[in-house]
Amino acid sequence: MKKFKFSLDTVLTYKQQVLESLQGEHAAILAKVRQQEEILESVWQRYRDCDAEYRQRKAEGMNILDATLYQNGLRALEMEIQKETECLEELQKQEEAKRDQVVEAKKETSSLEMLRGKKLELYQKVVQKDEELLIDEFVSSARARANISA
Repeated sequence: MKKFKFSLDTVLTYKQQVLESLQGEHAAILAKVRQQEEILESVWQRYRDCDAEYRQRKAEGMNILDATLYQNGLRALEMEIQKETECLEELQKQEEAKRDQVVEAKKETSSLEMLRGKKLELYQKVVQKDEELLIDEFVSSARARANISA
């Protein structure tokens, strides 16, 4: 009996490679998203620290030049927060798009794997039937030889 051969094995292998590649790309983008979240959080922390220091110094009394420097520093941090937030949103969009690609590739791979499983099951049933027929022929010929020699 010939060995099981799924006609779409090369396609399945290719789809699995594509899926693995997409999963790797998705993981890389997720890492970038996490890193960008940390960057944004650190900028926010610098802003909060600067604001707290400004409020404390303002309560203690400070000259106009120092107050202006703090205000300019806070504005600069607000602009940096806005820039880092936009960067994070862009990375999140990329991550979502890549996730959609991974899901689609997984669907394609799963459908081919299911088809392969069904074909293998059918093949195994045919093999089992052929083996049963072979055993029946063997038993029949053994009986016929036994009847002839008796």
